[in-house]
Amino acid sequence: MGSGSTPGRSGRTPRPSADREVPALIVKFGDYPLHHGGVGAIRSLGRLGIPMYAITEDRWTPAALSRHLRRPYVWPTSGTEEPARLVEGLLRVGARIGRPAVLVPTDEEAAVLIAEHQRELAPAFLFPSVPADLPRRLASKQGLHELCTEHGVATPEAAFPNSYAEVVAFAERARFPVVAKNREAFVRRHHPAVRGTTRIAGPGQLRALAREWGESPGVILQEYLPREEAEDWIVHAYFDAHSEPRAMFTGVKVRSWPPHAGMTACAYVVDNPELAGLASQFVKRIGFSGIVDLDLRYDRRDGQYKLLDFNPRMGAQFRLFESESGVDVVRAQHLDLTGRAVPEGEQRAGHRFVVENIDLPALLAYRRSGYTTPHVPRRADSTELAWFAADDPKPALAMLARMVGPGTRHLYEMYGARRAGRRGTAT
Repeated sequence: MGSGSTPGRSGRTPRPSADREVPALIVKFGDYPLHHGGVGAIRSLGRLGIPMYAITEDRWTPAALSRHLRRPYVWPTSGTEEPARLVEGLLRVGARIGRPAVLVPTDEEAAVLIAEHQRELAPAFLFPSVPADLPRRLASKQGLHELCTEHGVATPEAAFPNSYAEVVAFAERARFPVVAKNREAFVRRHHPAVRGTTRIAGPGQLRALAREWGESPGVILQEYLPREEAEDWIVHAYFDAHSEPRAMFTGVKVRSWPPHAGMTACAYVVDNPELAGLASQFVKRIGFSGIVDLDLRYDRRDGQYKLLDFNPRMGAQFRLFESESGVDVVRAQHLDLTGRAVPEGEQRAGHRFVVENIDLPALLAYRRSGYTTPHVPRRADSTELAWFAADDPKPALAMLARMVGPGTRHLYEMYGARRAGRRGTAT
């Protein structure tokens, strides 16, 4: 079943009644034009008749070419600009829209900026009210680890070295392999210590990498959860002003790119009331409101779901999840912020989501990995593609055109870096 426009088990998916007088703006900072999540949000709300606007890198991005987008605002950013400049730019966009719009951030930089500058942005936009410092803590690996520890949520064991000497001391006592990640979400724009999640085989490889991290390593060294003993789960939800779930979905990640550590390439909707309960309790305790995208790994060795990432914004694969009443997390947010009821409805278990441009290389990589997902249905009841939609074909064509050169090179450079990391040997 697609985004309210493709046939399902009982005809067409219902579409909730939205306030068409309130537009929405897709907010993204940084240069990543091939973002299917933004396209999905434009289609999801645009199909309800909501006027859609988006910040884009240029006029030829897939999002800019969607037939459901009323207007792109071309604003190239790096994600490293001063907050005051970004706030000023957002307010200029709001003035051009001419009426308060619901903000839909697609990255941590945008989500944090909105939370930390609510007072300045509130006259021009609609967005959930959250504690100003909370999204930044959630986007930080260290901040999230501390919140999990504080509230009794399982998470992989981790260390946060502040010097090369501390890395060496960790290498002498650690059980390898371990995983290295950038400690703060924002360093990937400035001075990333690692290009992505990096598996480190032994102390020699760790010491070699650490020599390049400088005086203050901006990394988290985390317990490695063996792939053969784990399963990757996803929670997407929208929480209202009282941190109550108005839309809650759970699913299993089958493939990602780069393998086992990157963006979702293929996933299925799978009912998991236990996981939904764990997520709801944690969000209630920390007092978050808005859309969340959680990544958890089920560790078969101790039977625990361990929280890996808490994205305080829409996830790129959010269109995996839509209820039988036609609600996804982006629609739930718009309905709630405009005073509309969010219709209840069960998630569509067995629905599949495929990101065409990255699932093929992921499929080839996973065939050799031995990774299994026992909870995945034997066959999909329905499938939604990230890029292609019969009523909106141009974004898929734009994606293909931009993938030919730098996009393809970027994907394979990332994969090559991960393979090089795995070849490292213990010394």
